[in-house]
Amino acid sequence: MQTLAEYRECVALQEETWGEGFSERVPASVLLVSQKLGGVVAAAFQGERMVGFVFGMTGPMHGRLVHWSDMLAVRPEARGSGIGERLKRHQRELVRALGVETMHWTFDPLVARNARLNLVRLGARATEYVPNMYGAGTGSPLHGAMPTDRLVVTWDLTRDDAAPRDASEGPTVRIEVPHDVHALPPEQRAEWRAVTRAAFLEHLARGYRIVAFRRGDGDALPYYELARDAFTEDDA
Repeated sequence: MQTLAEYRECVALQEETWGEGFSERVPASVLLVSQKLGGVVAAAFQGERMVGFVFGMTGPMHGRLVHWSDMLAVRPEARGSGIGERLKRHQRELVRALGVETMHWTFDPLVARNARLNLVRLGARATEYVPNMYGAGTGSPLHGAMPTDRLVVTWDLTRDDAAPRDASEGPTVRIEVPHDVHALPPEQRAEWRAVTRAAFLEHLARGYRIVAFRRGDGDALPYYELARDAFTEDDA
């Protein structure tokens, strides 16, 4: 990213994706300055039109240099063409050049297409479930009044391929999600949020971990697969 006009186009793309009232949008000035401090702002173009961008920040965490990918947006007409994945992999190469070996970001666990991109195609690991991470008042029609629960993922940048899913000989559970949560009316979205939140928090607290995401075929719903290696005393 080089020109002020391009940074402003990134802001316009944020507004197009999350709405003009989105309170968490990143202004052009912050996008510009962040690149001077190891941050990443990269965009994809079709001709002269920007169709997607990614933004993240680099800094120390627990004594190690890490990168936090804060935003990834792709215009509707360009979704499904692999642009999001290519932007993420480009971001990976940029921060690897800085010596970063780990990248983190968040995504809504109810959005199946993002779960597939993050956990299957990129091979990141979901490491934490955070209820209402960004609050329920972001001003985005995409979020509405629903709590912004998020899965935090960790991506090992030292691997050249997608990380294989963890094997387990212990018990497994499934947590289903809709094919397209944004196509549902608000009351159904809220029901999905409440049910899946309870399931994730219960099983993660009992020692389960998210080991895979499976795409639903036909009428079958997509689902997360959670596993642990052995029963504990509280299962008796």
